[in-house]
Amino acid sequence: MNDTILVLDFGSQTNQLIARRIRELGVYSKLIHPKDIEKEDLTVVKGIILSGGPHSVYQKDAPTVTKAIYSWDIPILGICYGMQLMCHQLGGTVEASHKEFGITPIEVGSSPFLKTLPKRFNVWMSHEDSVLRLPEGFRSIAHSKTTENVIIEHQNQRWFALQYHPEVVHTDYGNEILNRFIEQTEAKRTWTMPNFIQEKTIDIRNLVKDGHVICALSGGVDSSVVAALLNHILKDQFTPIFVDHGLLRKGEREQVEHTFTQQFQMNLITVDAKELFLRKLKGIRSPEKKRKIIGHTFIEVFEDAMQKVGQANFLAQGTLYTDLIESGTKTAAKIKSHHNVGGLPKNLKLTLIEPLDTLFKDEVRALGKALGLPDSIVYRKPFPGPGIAIRILGDITEDKIRMVQESDAIFKEELIKSELDSSIWQYFTVLTNAKTVGVMGDKRTYDYVLALRAVTSLDGMTADFAQIPYPVLQKISTRITNEVPGINRVCYDITSKPPGTIEWE
Repeated sequence: MNDTILVLDFGSQTNQLIARRIRELGVYSKLIHPKDIEKEDLTVVKGIILSGGPHSVYQKDAPTVTKAIYSWDIPILGICYGMQLMCHQLGGTVEASHKEFGITPIEVGSSPFLKTLPKRFNVWMSHEDSVLRLPEGFRSIAHSKTTENVIIEHQNQRWFALQYHPEVVHTDYGNEILNRFIEQTEAKRTWTMPNFIQEKTIDIRNLVKDGHVICALSGGVDSSVVAALLNHILKDQFTPIFVDHGLLRKGEREQVEHTFTQQFQMNLITVDAKELFLRKLKGIRSPEKKRKIIGHTFIEVFEDAMQKVGQANFLAQGTLYTDLIESGTKTAAKIKSHHNVGGLPKNLKLTLIEPLDTLFKDEVRALGKALGLPDSIVYRKPFPGPGIAIRILGDITEDKIRMVQESDAIFKEELIKSELDSSIWQYFTVLTNAKTVGVMGDKRTYDYVLALRAVTSLDGMTADFAQIPYPVLQKISTRITNEVPGINRVCYDITSKPPGTIEWE
């Protein structure tokens, strides 16, 4: 097993980032509820991080952790609320004081823990409480203009604490501070994708034995990486099933079939179900009804395709660590439900395998690269399960599907040409159900309005509209109105999330 640094989750919105930063530095890290710490295998736990959170340690029912952690001879790092909790539990004083939010310059004193760092740099603060009196044995090694104890350390134990958030990009030398804590833990830096593949190979072979695994391959990043991993491990004991519901992006089916049958030599089963899906969606305008119809029809088609495989025992899904967290934990509120979380339809009678459920999205991409997937799949932009059905406002027709596919392809092509593709988190076109008057070749037209949507984001939970230069937007608009019959007007959506969502429906 990998040496592990535990992040005790006290409810901060950036707790995932702490675990991600530690992993980026080569050590496995995961979030757990503070009450679950004694259930962990402490032989592999090399460090504990007390996370931030929205509470005050002196409030009734404020979240806490057993004081036993201070007797385990394990290095501990407190961050924001975690710092205040550490001091509160060890006899210090924490009280409401001045508020300190955003970028704040700090002055650094003398300490081996901070050696070679500048004497002054900026950090990201987010607190209303402060540690006013340190516990016995601690000393302050950094301060801001208004906060005396910004970084503290124990003089005999490997205990450190920060009033600010080192995990966010706004903090200078954040990774350096986390790296120095890792050095204190002496954890082995074995968290690499080659090691992950080796461990998963052993685990999955022991689980599957002589059985057979299937998965629904969509061509998206997660399902593609699952397919590549299982093909690497199981070969003939694995069969991916690709359902073409006719609501894919332009050329997507051809790309999937070429990648997985030609490059990876998989026994891919492709089901052409376009006519069935279009027939069931005919006249449906409600986005929720579209989703339900597509979801139910997909299961029907997938179950039929399973019969071609023969006896299947396992179903693999691309559940990620973030899916599990966002679907609700003991500490964090449920943000949104995920189709990959919550088990299987009872009638499938298959055992679920989720080989990516310990990975963050960036790690999944790294795994895909290690397995040899092409960049066109590894760095594929997010795409909704119902496909372009929810990018067509109102009823769905073959002609509308064509308009979205062709306009979306032009949008992508021009962003790549302008070298903007990598800096935009997600982009796509939306066909509205509005028509407007236009003029083409001195003739009156009455055609559809198309919207362009492009956002920048870290994880999709919040997003800003991408500030695409006007000349690029102009070229995209000109090409779409010239090359895609049925569209005579193009608009650009400049709504952020919140208040809007990324997808329109």
